[in-house]
Order: sequence, then structure tokens, then C-alpha cells
Amino acid sequence: MNNNTKMKIARPAFEVFEAFVDPEKIGNFWFSSSSERWTEGKAIKLRYEEYNAEGDIEVKEIVPGTKIAFEWDYGTMHRVTITFTPDEEGTTLVEVNEEGFTKDIDSIPLIVDNKGGWMYMLTCLKGYMEHGITTLRGALVH
Repeated sequence: MNNNTKMKIARPAFEVFEAFVDPEKIGNFWFSSSSERWTEGKAIKLRYEEYNAEGDIEVKEIVPGTKIAFEWDYGTMHRVTITFTPDEEGTTLVEVNEEGFTKDIDSIPLIVDNKGGWMYMLTCLKGYMEHGITTLRGALVH
């Protein structure tokens, strides 16, 4: 099963792409830190200081300005593909597709939780890219 989330960001695709792969930028909207620049074949350590959590992803594919694909482990491997589709107005449709959910009733809470997480991350990205807001990331309280 897949989980798909989309949002339009009023910035060029390459700038939005760079916000993800550049460890100096990702902390402004998503994780508090990234161990290094995201490149194909790299294992990247991501950290959330606010939640005292960290984990690794393996970057599977990078197409500069267009696509990022990585895998992370939720007990089973999940593949996340983020695409950046520009339009003629200089905005970018950012689409996150997560695959790897099992097709049973027990997966529903994880699918719903992850959908909310992707929507929140994209909202933080929009605030950062369009308005320079860096205080949204890490504001969710569990």
C-alpha cells in the first residue's frame, strides 16, 4: 500500500530540492540535523533533537531538482519518493509517496500517522521556502 501527499510550494523546483539534500537547510523545516549532503548510495543519519530521536535512511536515487528516493525501516523497509514538478508560474508541486505498508487492518494507524507527518513536514517546508519561517519544525507535541 502507498501513502501519497502533495503540496504546491511557490519556489523553483531546484531550490525546493536543495532544501532537502543540503544539511544546512533541512534543519529549517524537517529534521534538526542531517549527517551530510544527500547523495545517491549514501546512508544518512537524521536527528530530531526535540524528540530525542534519530535514525538512518539510505538514499537510493537522486535526480537533481527532480527526485529523491530513500528507504527507512519501520519493521519493514519503506521506500519514500519525493518528486519536484515545476510549473510555468515558477512554483513546484512537491509529492511524497511512501510505499511498504502491509495490506492489513493493523497498518491503518501507521498509514494515518505517516500521512499526518508528511502533511506537517510539507507545511513546514512551505513556511520556510515561501516566508523564511523556521520555527514550525519540531513544534508537534506527542
